[in-house]
Amino acid sequence: MLNKMIELSNMNGMHMEALDLNLLRLFDAVYRERNVSRAAESLGLTQPAASHGLGRLRLLLADALFTRAPGGVAPTPRADRLAVAVQAALSTLEEALHEPDRFEPQVSRKTFRIHMSDIGEGRFLPALMARLRELSPGVRLETMPLAPGDVAAGLDSGKVDFAFGFLPGVKDTQRAQLLKDRYIVLLRKDHPFVKRRRSGQALLEALQELDYVAVRTHAETLRILQLLNLEDRLRLTTEHFMVLPAIVRATDLAVVMPRNIARGFAQEGGYAIVEPPFPLRDFTVSLHWSKRFEADPGNRWLRQVITELFSEKP
Repeated sequence: MLNKMIELSNMNGMHMEALDLNLLRLFDAVYRERNVSRAAESLGLTQPAASHGLGRLRLLLADALFTRAPGGVAPTPRADRLAVAVQAALSTLEEALHEPDRFEPQVSRKTFRIHMSDIGEGRFLPALMARLRELSPGVRLETMPLAPGDVAAGLDSGKVDFAFGFLPGVKDTQRAQLLKDRYIVLLRKDHPFVKRRRSGQALLEALQELDYVAVRTHAETLRILQLLNLEDRLRLTTEHFMVLPAIVRATDLAVVMPRNIARGFAQEGGYAIVEPPFPLRDFTVSLHWSKRFEADPGNRWLRQVITELFSEKP
C-alpha cells in the first residue's frame, strides 16, 4: 500500500490542498470507463460537471491525463501511474467506511492485547481462555505489561486493548469494576506465627516478628510494608509474584498479597492466611479501556465476555 501511494505523496503541498475526494473518484471513474460520459453517469454527474472536474485535475497535475481516442479517451503515462495509487487509496477508504458494525466471534482471528501483571495472568487467564475457546476459538490474546505511567497512553494509542488490575494511578479511562479484594499475609501452614491467636491491633503489631518477601513491581504491597515500618524486615525482593508461594512454603518468610490469589494457594494445602487490619488493605480490581475504542465491535464483545465472567454478583 505504501509503495502504491508514492505517486500521490509526490504531489506538492499546493496540489494536495486543492485536491478533494470527488476529483479522485472522477479520475478513477474516467480511467475505468475510458469515457467521460459513462464516468459521469456512474457518479450521478452531468457531462459538463465531469468535464469541469477533469479540467481542474489537469491544471492541478499539469498533465492532460486523458487524450481523445476512438469511443472515448485514453490515459496518458502519468495517468497510468497515478491510477495505481488512486485505486488503492479509494479501496482502502471504502473498506474503512464499510467496516462491519458487528463482531463475529466464531470466525474472528483478531488478536487482543492486554496489560496485566503476572499475578493477574494467574488469576484471570485460565478462566478467560477456557471461555474464549467455547465462544471464539480463533481469537488470540497477548499479554503486554506496561509501566503504570504508560497504561492510559497505551490504551488510547491502541497499543493495548484492555488493562486488568488495581490501577489507582490510571486516570481518564473507561472502566468496569470486576471484584473487590484485600491484602493479607500468606505464611506456610506450620509457621510458628500461626499458632498464636491474635487479632486487631495486637495482630498488626505482631507483624514486626516476621521477615518478608515482596515483589518489586507491586507498589501497593511495598507501600503497606513502608506504612507499617516493616521495610527493615524485607529479606527478599523478586520480580514475579507467582514464585512467592514456593518461597513461602519452603521458608519462614511472609508475603503480603491479594486474598483472592492466596485462597487459591491455600486450597492446595500447606499455607495459612492471616488478615491483619492493614492500612490500604481493601482495593478494587477493574477492567480499563479507552473511550476511543469503546464503540469498536470487538472491544465491546470482549468487554462483555470479561465482565460476565469475572464481575462479582451482588
